[in-house]
Amino acid sequence: MNKSLITNLLASVLLLAGILFSNSLMFWTGLFALSGALTNWLAIYMLFEKVPGLYGSGVIPNRFEAFKTAIRELMMQQFFNQENIDRFVSGQPQLHTHLKLSPVIEKVDLTPAFDKLVQVIMNSSFGSMLGMFGGADALNPLKEPFVSNMKTALIEMTEDEKFLKLLQDEVDQPDVMSDIQAKIEEIIDARLAELTPQLVKQMVQQMIKEHLGWLVVWGGVFGGLIGLISALVSSYIQF
Repeated sequence: MNKSLITNLLASVLLLAGILFSNSLMFWTGLFALSGALTNWLAIYMLFEKVPGLYGSGVIPNRFEAFKTAIRELMMQQFFNQENIDRFVSGQPQLHTHLKLSPVIEKVDLTPAFDKLVQVIMNSSFGSMLGMFGGADALNPLKEPFVSNMKTALIEMTEDEKFLKLLQDEVDQPDVMSDIQAKIEEIIDARLAELTPQLVKQMVQQMIKEHLGWLVVWGGVFGGLIGLISALVSSYIQF
């Protein structure tokens, strides 16, 4: 429902009715209601569109860069400042309640770790002894038990309270917070760089169109009341 259109139509009908029926109360009420509604509608329209000859119209497209800067400052200062990021991180529940690394560890290929272990053994004093039993191939049966036990050990380590506390302390470091803030700032800057004046106009227009529509409605209502009171006062004075 277009509030502006309906308000202007009702005011116009009231004005025409006053003319057709020679009714001064209807005429002045309709006239003032139409003038109030049209004035407010034009003011709203001038926020988004450039009107030739009307200085200051098209405020939002004309102030495009300032609008982007304001969005950036609002996001960084009010939402993603260092204090809020630190509060978010430190205010989370204990890490063990939501940080689960076991699914990641289960998917990790630990073959390079086993190969490195074999290399270390072969380069040690046991290497020559193993050469008598087939060399590095003699260690292949140990691969699966090694990988399984290593994953189990890693999972137990990452679920240990001491490990989680160390991780929490590291995340809470100021330089880490600054790095997180810098990354967020880069993302916001990249997104704002994609904005065009038309996109900004549509975005703001969509956000406030419904609320601004009531300005036209109330402009028509109060304008009509002023017109009605003016007509009544005029009639009284004539007597």
